[in-house]
Amino acid sequence: MSAYQGIRIADFSQGVAGPMAAMLLGDHEAEVVKVEPPGGDRWKDHPGYLAFNRNKQVVTLDLETAEGLGAAKALIAGADVALFDHAPGRLEALGLDAATLARAHPGLVHAWMPPYGTSGPWSRLPAHHSLLAGLAGTAFRQGSYTDQPTHLILPVLWYAQAVMGSAAIGAALVERARSGQGQAVTISGLHGASEASGVARALLQDPLPRGIPPGANPRYRLYQCADGEWFFLGTLFTNFYRKAFEVLGLEDAFEALEMDMLAARDLLEGMFLTRTRAEWLEALQANDVPCGPVGRREAWFASSTVAEAGMRLSFPHPRHGEVAIPAPPARLSATPASVRGLPQPADAPPAWPAKTAAAGPGGSTPPLAGVKVLNMGTVIAGAYAGTLLSDLGADVVKIEPPAGDPFRSDGPGFMIYNRGSRGLGLDLRQPGAKDLFLEMARSADVVIDNYRLGVRGKLGIDYAALKAVNPRIISCSINAYGDTGQRAALPGFDPLLQAEGGMQAAQGGEGAPILYTIAVNDVATASVVTSSVVAALHARERTGEGQEIKTSLLAQSLLFQLGEMVTYDGRPPNDLGGEDCPGVRALHRYYECADGWIGIVCETDAEAQALGAALAVDVGPGPLLETRDGALAERLAAALAGRARGPVLEALLAAGVAAAPVARAAETLEDPWLRENGYLETWEHPRVGPVISCKGYASFARTPVKLTRPTPDIGEHTLEVLRDWGVAPDRIAALVASGAVFVSDGMGGIAAPR
Repeated sequence: MSAYQGIRIADFSQGVAGPMAAMLLGDHEAEVVKVEPPGGDRWKDHPGYLAFNRNKQVVTLDLETAEGLGAAKALIAGADVALFDHAPGRLEALGLDAATLARAHPGLVHAWMPPYGTSGPWSRLPAHHSLLAGLAGTAFRQGSYTDQPTHLILPVLWYAQAVMGSAAIGAALVERARSGQGQAVTISGLHGASEASGVARALLQDPLPRGIPPGANPRYRLYQCADGEWFFLGTLFTNFYRKAFEVLGLEDAFEALEMDMLAARDLLEGMFLTRTRAEWLEALQANDVPCGPVGRREAWFASSTVAEAGMRLSFPHPRHGEVAIPAPPARLSATPASVRGLPQPADAPPAWPAKTAAAGPGGSTPPLAGVKVLNMGTVIAGAYAGTLLSDLGADVVKIEPPAGDPFRSDGPGFMIYNRGSRGLGLDLRQPGAKDLFLEMARSADVVIDNYRLGVRGKLGIDYAALKAVNPRIISCSINAYGDTGQRAALPGFDPLLQAEGGMQAAQGGEGAPILYTIAVNDVATASVVTSSVVAALHARERTGEGQEIKTSLLAQSLLFQLGEMVTYDGRPPNDLGGEDCPGVRALHRYYECADGWIGIVCETDAEAQALGAALAVDVGPGPLLETRDGALAERLAAALAGRARGPVLEALLAAGVAAAPVARAAETLEDPWLRENGYLETWEHPRVGPVISCKGYASFARTPVKLTRPTPDIGEHTLEVLRDWGVAPDRIAALVASGAVFVSDGMGGIAAPR
């Protein structure tokens, strides 16, 4: 039995986020019926439609007619989940809002995934990723050479919204198994922005610099070689950076240059220009230095690395012939996900029998209340998965050795990727530490790690060891390149998969590649771990058994390009970016006004003419095809340069043109619309002080979750956690004395054993 087998989902969403969330649930054998209007999904002609809607039956219903609306309500009566992405107010007008449906179907999970927020004027805009990225501050977060927003070629925020949607819906189903009651769940575009690019700032610190397209740090940066080819040097940690200097024959200069970033950058740029990329990669990789070539996504998807990982699937299509799509992003050992086929049209909705009225105790505890997680994950992917699970209500313990998480700092990244957890100091090298960990695993529900392949076995805490003490345990392991194939044991970091997976080349377009400031593959992996763990918890409710989950940065380099990866003969090309890319076309890009930037999107000739009339600009013939830096773009830029942003936006919205402000990082902290939509909150770190960050990643109507713990210092909760796990006081004292466990010194370090 698969994780969601027997669950029925009525999917009324379109585009990317909602359909992809339902897709992930359908991969685990939920029965998904996609309901489309008479004109079809607005993305029906995009190649990604075939992937976002795999494993689904597709029916057409006109919700504007009594007959169509009645058929929709009959379908919902037999569903476990009803999924919508309509703008605020639209569901109420149709009688499909959460309150109305809950009265008729108390066991229904009503999932709403609006493209922006849930209230305010910007939430009613047509769905456009560029406008969401502008509103959420993401466009100004991307590294650039000039002071302007950058259009992201990948719809990263929608992909994040999709995966968090699947996790939140799954968590509501896990809670329903406990309470017997459904509820309303909201996962907005702003929730997706929170997960992907979460705003965070310690208010007593200066904000971090924005960064530049190749990468600001010489140890973690794009470099060009003698043959004009590019590669990414991923030596985030000092031991790897030192190895790179050894390969270059510069080991004597390492100490002097380690902290002098400008001098190191200039030196490394010159050195790497002396040999071809192939020569440098061979030398660096032979010395275990993480690095990767910049390539195109088409070559990556067709590569032996992807094939060896089992991540490329092919299906026949009546019009396109053979269609290749990426496989599900995680492998569950007992209840594996699968793709059974591309979307299949159906003449009518299935005759699902109506669900009986839900019966159960109800309740208001968070969806994953009582779930205990031991998180050994570090840096971003593994650590952040713990934060996302804690946001669903799990009790997460962050386990660190005396050296700490190598990413540990008081900076905003570490703060947001680790909040919500308790800190346990544990040194698995010391006698008694492994026995203590396995003892804790007996009563844990989930263990997460992102060790290199084989390390868990050497430590004696691999899945076999965990299962031996607790058959109900769910163990999730992350690595860079999967667990099969020649590269499985190699170290890897997010930008290496950005490089080889084609993300950086696509963002750079015809010019130099560009590093995504968002750690795309890391945040994707964290959300996939969360969604997969929730699926395994749901499966355990039925079977009583745990299982092992495996996923990788490689898998997410495909998932967060899912629509772009779909391949068939004659496929239209994907959009490409460029240096400081403002958009993809003249009528789909960012423009500067006198007091700030705006985003504009026109998709029809009527909208283009309305834009021209509102701004007194001649849009000319064929305006929708005008390039982002051509004559029309120049005329629009000139017309907007001297105008105030507010009145321009009012005029464009009144004319029916989709337009929104593009917020700088500082603006997002004070933006009233973001505050109205619950995007931000301020919390107190006991040592660092007040921190402002995104508020959460989903909203549950009946079982709300709120931040209960700030980011822990190393070993901050060691004694508390061990007491909660039932370890006797005299044993705790002995473990501390031996160095097997350690506690915080209250100043960000660890206390000396007593």
